[in-house]
Amino acid sequence: MLNIIKKSPYESSALSDCLKYIKSGDVILFTEDGIYAVKKEGAFGKLVSDASQTCAVYYLFPDAEARGIKSEEVISLAKPVDYKGFVDLVGDSLKSMTW
Repeated sequence: MLNIIKKSPYESSALSDCLKYIKSGDVILFTEDGIYAVKKEGAFGKLVSDASQTCAVYYLFPDAEARGIKSEEVISLAKPVDYKGFVDLVGDSLKSMTW
């Protein structure tokens, strides 16, 4: 399942809610303000790093860039994708859930 997190973890429980339901082999994609969860120095970086042991973690690079977040500021286990990569992730998934 593809889990798309688009809300900031500082303003929403979307990330914690998602993490309650993920299963091995799931994919998490951070977009929009959800991007703040993948910052190394952020309060949620370790939580996302731990989740990457169970599932693949991606972030939409254009959304990070729009928020002034550079790739070196993102946890190393999160892989950047562009819009084409976003579409590929959706196409490769049988189901998706937006948080």
